[in-house]
Amino acid sequence: MGERTTLLKPVSPYAALIIDDGSEKTLVISDIHLGWEASLSEEGVHIPSQTSKLLRRLERIISLEKPDCLLVLGDVKHTIEKIEIEEWRDVPFFFDRIREKVPRVKVVPGNHDGNIEVLLPEGVEVAPQNGVIIGSIGLFHGHTWPDIKMLGCETLVIGHVHPTVTFRDYIGFRVTSQVWVKAPCDKHALIASMLKHYNVRFKRDEDLVELARTRFSVDAKVKRLIIMPSFNDFLGGRAINKVSISREEVFKDFIGPILRSRSVVLEEAELYLLDGTFLGPVKTLSMLE
Repeated sequence: MGERTTLLKPVSPYAALIIDDGSEKTLVISDIHLGWEASLSEEGVHIPSQTSKLLRRLERIISLEKPDCLLVLGDVKHTIEKIEIEEWRDVPFFFDRIREKVPRVKVVPGNHDGNIEVLLPEGVEVAPQNGVIIGSIGLFHGHTWPDIKMLGCETLVIGHVHPTVTFRDYIGFRVTSQVWVKAPCDKHALIASMLKHYNVRFKRDEDLVELARTRFSVDAKVKRLIIMPSFNDFLGGRAINKVSISREEVFKDFIGPILRSRSVVLEEAELYLLDGTFLGPVKTLSMLE
């Protein structure tokens, strides 16, 4: 029998993905940032909690898609070095409700998720920071290097960046929209970067595909990287069409090792609105800002 196909589709018009490997249907969201309102309060901006709105949105998607598993791809909570009172309240409440709707719930910790285990209700699984693999798709938050086994995946999926596009209309008003980013990967550059991370020495002219196969039993197939928009649309984002697409400058504009490795061909990245509208490649849109 041939290898089973893994299906991946955005859930329009939401910042969510469905991945179906034939045995399980997984709903993927990223960057919820529960409790983010507390950081605004410290700056004198007081708004009511938006957790219930985010919860209702997620419950609508679950009702539509009926997944077997929910995977949260990092940044469940908002503060990084501590846990705010609002997070002690909102995170357990959010996941208690979701556990009633989905058989399995899994969290890949992000850079905002220190000590997230103490906030999550019993039954919510915490996966390794270097991510999980579902069929031919590797998923991780994006602030750390992924498991080297993900070189064997055709598609990598991250959050972390909160991608948007920003334009000015004809009278000068700024318009910002969340986007999906689908960028091709330079497989050999990514293999080289990951081997260096794992302290594997190699010669300049060495066959790195074969080296990855012999050292880690990985048949490198990686072709593309997808950057998810943040599920919490109240947050700000990073305007992809304002980021320098120069290979020399991209290191300065992005956070996360895989994007700084220069193995993602950002100038060829395709951008899509949440409703599925194709905006075009970054290199075209950057000229329109």
